[in-house]
Order: sequence, then C-alpha cells, then structure tokens
Amino acid sequence: MATTQEPHQTEFVKAITRLDATALVMGSMIGSGVYIVSADIVRSVHTPGLMLLVWVLSGIMTVMGALTYGELAAMFPRAGGQYIYLREAISPLFGYLYGWTLFMVIQTGTIAAVAVALAKFTAVFWPSLSPEVYAGLGTTVSFPKPIGDIAVGLSPQRLFAIASVLVLTWVNVRGVRTAAIIQTTFTAVKTATLAAVILLGIAIGRNAAAIAANFGPHFWPAGSLTWGLVPVIGGAMVGALFSMDAWNNVGFAADELKNPSRDIPLAMGLGTATVVLLYCLANFSYLVVLPLDQIANAPQDRVATAALQVMFGNAGLYVMAAAIMISTFGCNNGLILSGARVYYAMARDKLFFNSVGRLHPSYKTPALGLVVQGIWTCVLCLSGTYGQLLDFVIFAAVLFYFCTALGLFLLRRKRPDATRPVTAPLYPWLPAGYLVAMAIMAVDLLAVKTTYAGLGLLIVLLGVPVYYLWRRLVPAE
Repeated sequence: MATTQEPHQTEFVKAITRLDATALVMGSMIGSGVYIVSADIVRSVHTPGLMLLVWVLSGIMTVMGALTYGELAAMFPRAGGQYIYLREAISPLFGYLYGWTLFMVIQTGTIAAVAVALAKFTAVFWPSLSPEVYAGLGTTVSFPKPIGDIAVGLSPQRLFAIASVLVLTWVNVRGVRTAAIIQTTFTAVKTATLAAVILLGIAIGRNAAAIAANFGPHFWPAGSLTWGLVPVIGGAMVGALFSMDAWNNVGFAADELKNPSRDIPLAMGLGTATVVLLYCLANFSYLVVLPLDQIANAPQDRVATAALQVMFGNAGLYVMAAAIMISTFGCNNGLILSGARVYYAMARDKLFFNSVGRLHPSYKTPALGLVVQGIWTCVLCLSGTYGQLLDFVIFAAVLFYFCTALGLFLLRRKRPDATRPVTAPLYPWLPAGYLVAMAIMAVDLLAVKTTYAGLGLLIVLLGVPVYYLWRRLVPAE
C-alpha cells in the first residue's frame, strides 16, 4: 500500500532501553485508577465477586491486546505507533481518525484526568486545593443526563493540575533521556508502592468482619450468573479498562528505542501482565481490609487511602496520598512523552501542522507537538472532571483497539510475505478473541453509557470531514 508519509527520519535520539520501554508501559498504566475506580465499580455491581470479575476480565482483555499488538509493533517500529498500524493496515483515513481522536480526547483526556487526580490527592496535604471553582472565573454547563451539570472554570485543584502538565511538558521538551530516567525511576517507586499496599493489606490489615462479609454467602449475587448481568459488568469495566489503558503508548516512541522490533512486543507483554496481576491482587487486598460498603463510599472514592487509614490511622492516609501523587505524576510523564510522537507522525504525513513534524534542533524532541498537546490538555483540565473524561476516553479507545486488531488480520491477508520479527501468539484464535471482546465492549458501552459513548463516537466521526478538508488544503506531496 502506498502511503503519503515523507522519507523516514532518523533524527530521534535512540535513548530508550528495553528496561525503559517496560517501565514506560507499566508507568503509563499505573496512575490513579487502581486506587479510585473500585468504589464506582462496587456501586455498579454491588458484590465482591463481580468486582473481582470485572478486574480479571479487564486484565485478560488488556493482555490479549498487548500480545496482539506485538506483531504490528514489530512490523512498523516507527514513531506514531497505533497511528502507523492503522494507516498501513486499513487506510490513511483510519490512521488520521485515531490521531485526531487521540489528540481531542484519548491522550489529552487521560492526561487531564490523571492530573486532576494528582491534584485531588495533593489536597490531602493542602486542603486549600479545593475543587470549588473561583467566583466569577467559571460557569455551569448543562448536558443531557447522565452527564448533568459540569462546573467549567478555574479552581485551586485545576490550577495545580494545569501546573503539573506544564512542568512535565517542559521536562519532555528538554530531552527523551531525562524523561526516560524519570519514567523508570517513578515506575520502580510506584510499583513497589502498589506491591506494598497488597502485602500490607493481606498481612497486617486483615479484617475478620470484612473477610466474613465479602467472602461469605454474599460474594456472588443471589442465584447464579446470568446473561442479564453482562451489560452491568460491561459498564462497570469502564473504570478498570481505563486504569489499564495506555499500555500501547510505548509504540508511539518507537524511533527512540534502541531495538524497537524486539523490545516493544516484550515490553507490552511483560508490562501489561505484571500490572494486571498487581491490580487484581490490590483489589483482593481492599476486600480483605474494608467491608464492601466502605469501598463503595470511600471519601472522594479514595479506596486505597481508606484502606491504609484503617491500618495506620491518619499516618496511613498521608502515606497513601503521597504514594498516589508519585504514581500519577509518573503516569503523566509517560503519557505526555509518548502522545506527541503521534502528532509528529501525522505532521510528517501532512495531516497536522507542518511545524509539529520537526524536531527541536538541540533536544531532538517533537517540542511543538508537546506544547500543543499540553495546551489542549490544560483546556480539558478546566472541566475538572474525572469520571466524565474517563467515560469519553474509554469508548473511543475501545473502538480503535477493535480497528487495530482487525488490521492485523487484514495485513496477514494483504501482505502475507511481509517481514514479521514477532508474530501474535496463538494466531488466529487469540487476536480473534480480542477482536470479539472489543466488539462486545463497544456495543455494551453504547447500550449502557449511551450519552458518553455516543459523544465519543461523534468526536471520532467529526474527524472524517476534517480529514478531507485538510487533504484539500494541504495536499500530500
């Protein structure tokens, strides 16, 4: 298939090692979600067994996706990752729609949500970081249910979130090696923290009353599991999938890996499997420490801080809040680093502003892409939401995961003799299973979270006329 891209650049600094790549996968996944979203999951499914089932199913789907993507990442070890896979496997239009949606909501929305979570946990130490919008510097925007009213404007928490995005954008402009060191260091710290939460909960925080209630007769819903629970479980998986998302971001920075064809598939597989295991164990730990109603009603949904507060009093609250601050800061470093590489690849294909397709002359980073991404993320921070951004992000992400998995099959058919340094394991069954899972998830989200999913789909479709208009205004050379 002919493409419109300019000759491949090799100006990036190849500074990311296999360890850094694995840390980028894990660090981009481990943010605030695992410490927060279990409260909303419990409010949706109402039983401990279904809560754990939601996390296990989400984890299986995530690992299947990583193993499926490994083949594509090895075939196209170029800056842009999933944008390149879709462009080559389906068409330039599908690649553009992914890049468009990534910029509008997937990447920037995730960064904004994590930045808001960072501010929320920082408020444990500085209560003056209030979520309340300053008088005269905000307004209430009404949306149809279930979104409802959203207070748009400036608040102390949102200003802090914006400041964190600006700082990390500046760090990433200054060079990929510095950003990679920060990413690897923070990933080690927050992985150890998550492991500590698990061990402390199981070894020290064991609560006989919680264990009896959570693992007793009410572990499963009354009666057996039925097909009627499928929409409920699917809707509840939004939070868990969001917590496990961004594992594919390592492919965005492929040009900066020392051996991308080998390292990206390995980093995706090992990184996702490790994080999924930790997430499932963390939720088991919550159930050992807290009765189900305390998980569902944790203050500001901060389940992990509630668990440590039970174990260690106020000291536990502050320790956990500090740990999550580190986790969210490191998570956003990885997200900011990788996202700008997609806009760089789009610009090289004449599908984004040309200046975004040039590297900084000294730092060899897509500096303008980082800046543009940072500005739009700051705008999204002004909504101050977490749950709403989460719901918008996950439907769009699921839609493109489906398209990319489909692209693997199309490439096998269109380019049977292409070099494949790594192949998807258990082909075609594992990729087909992932394809079906993503299709079911997308349909379920449209049925259960119709407003959010519908608006997410609308954002994707709005990219179609923009693509053709851009093609007319900036024809490919």
